[in-house]
Amino acid sequence: MLWTIIIILLILWLIGFVIDLGAIIHLLVIAAIVLIVIRLIQMVIGKR
Repeated sequence: MLWTIIIILLILWLIGFVIDLGAIIHLLVIAAIVLIVIRLIQMVIGKR
């Protein structure tokens, strides 16, 4: 589920380069990075 959200956000971010939506795209990038960091933290905690 989380990886699906990340992929969707990255696709929208790439589309933003073509459409040039400005600030919205930067928010999508930040959201995607935050989700990736959360996922990595969950993986590290899960291994303990």
